[in-house]
Amino acid sequence: MGGELSYVLSKLPMLSTSDYASVVSMNIFVALLCACIVIGHLLEENRWVNESITALLIGLCTGVVILLMSRGKSSHLLVFSEDLFFIYLLPPIIFNAGFQVKKKQFFVNFMTITLFGAVGTLISCSVITFGVMQIFKRMDIGKALEIGDYLAIGAIFAATDSVCTLQVLNQDETPLLYSLVFGEGVVNDATSVVLFNAIQSFDLKQIDHRIGLHFIGNFLYLFVASTLLGVLAGLLSAYIIKKLYIGRHSTDREVALMMLMAYLSYILAELWYLSGILTVFFCGIVMSHYTWHNVTESSRITTKHAFATLSFVLETFIFLYVGMDALDIEKWRFVSDRPKTSVAVSSVLLGLVLAGRAAFVFPLSFLSNLTKKSPSERISFREQVIIWWAGLMRGAVSMALAYNQFTMSGHTELRTNAIMITSTISVVLVSTMVFGLMTKPLIRFLLPVTHPPTSINIIGNIDSCHNSPKSITVPFLGGSQDSENDLDVNEIHRPNSIRALLTTPTHTVHRLWRKFDNTFMRPVFGGRGFVPVAPSSPTDQSGVQQWQ
Repeated sequence: MGGELSYVLSKLPMLSTSDYASVVSMNIFVALLCACIVIGHLLEENRWVNESITALLIGLCTGVVILLMSRGKSSHLLVFSEDLFFIYLLPPIIFNAGFQVKKKQFFVNFMTITLFGAVGTLISCSVITFGVMQIFKRMDIGKALEIGDYLAIGAIFAATDSVCTLQVLNQDETPLLYSLVFGEGVVNDATSVVLFNAIQSFDLKQIDHRIGLHFIGNFLYLFVASTLLGVLAGLLSAYIIKKLYIGRHSTDREVALMMLMAYLSYILAELWYLSGILTVFFCGIVMSHYTWHNVTESSRITTKHAFATLSFVLETFIFLYVGMDALDIEKWRFVSDRPKTSVAVSSVLLGLVLAGRAAFVFPLSFLSNLTKKSPSERISFREQVIIWWAGLMRGAVSMALAYNQFTMSGHTELRTNAIMITSTISVVLVSTMVFGLMTKPLIRFLLPVTHPPTSINIIGNIDSCHNSPKSITVPFLGGSQDSENDLDVNEIHRPNSIRALLTTPTHTVHRLWRKFDNTFMRPVFGGRGFVPVAPSSPTDQSGVQQWQ
């Protein structure tokens, strides 16, 4: 016994030594997260800086300090991993975006959002791909790239950074811009990832019309199947919680079930080679419409703030993570002897990002305006400029896709791949810093506010949160009206003919959906007005008799 104990004790120093670096890294990282939150709060009213830029700057400064302390050997505490990003960091952020979305704004502008997010991403990808093929072939870097690499570059730099974009827009001042940029950002990220995966799954050495048709068919299949999987996962969670009414015994279980079902939908989508981003986003929308109303009052408040807080922390973590990894000396060492090439590639990519976004924002806005009968619903030219500018920022999605294409487990020994990684980092830093800093002043210049936005009563907002999982800290939320109530006010007439359907399609489709929802969906899956009230819930006790 004494011998065994001495053996264990002899191993403890070895274990503690091997784990010490990880413990120190995590301590520093958590301290930096706290610093980002505090500094972000102090700069809340600043017209230039937002929390994304703050976290990025703190990450860069920390990377410089670590680089100096390690004598040029390393600049980060953690190595950037696309698996860590896509499997653990991104799902809660996208789910919260769908869960907290103001559904009225999203679905009223759904066609325009889909047009920008899906069709616009394809146009941007095509412009960037064609541009790099023509320009890179005239440079030394083009000799080492294949057609699959060019297409992947198009998908990488077509992905916008919706997280940073939303932090520089104000939903009370510019609700239409908020809805369009937010919705486009989510659909854009999903489309870029789906497009990137589709490119990697095809043999592009011999391209013909059959490959093109197969590619389009595969893309549409991934898009539709991913959306349906998210909807089914949300409906399943709503049915289970409504049928079993788990909250009468434990509110912790129903909150845990919501979280795990949402994450399960994402993992299943990745397992079946679908788009986890689209799946978990629509799962969040369905859960907010059905499941959230089936849980107890305390669980509603818990889920609303828990999802928003987790998303906020992970967003800050990502920008801190990207800032530190931007100074990875291993990749910059490959291009140190050819700085002009790296600068030229970064400049070309940045110019193509500008051109690719302009190639779809203005033409598609024109097409969208043709379908709008009311001038107030149309996108003005000044708003188009802001939409174009606000979507120029590139972030963690672009970096994760670039690492997936041009590195092996975060490392690369090929000069061309190193140039592409460093150029991606440069584009992310420049676009976030320059475009992010200039977005707020540009909005104030093009769309001056004539009166200050109405202040929001936080306590009153919490007390009146029975209708939908809204949070004043999350994009697309605000106001105390739900999508149904909002459209009821605007729904002056009810078209009952094909001609009326064509003249007022949004209100007509919404009215038909509400009729179908109230008749078939809510009696089965629950929702507002169709759920029992727990005896312990601080709501109307008349629901107890209905449940019993």
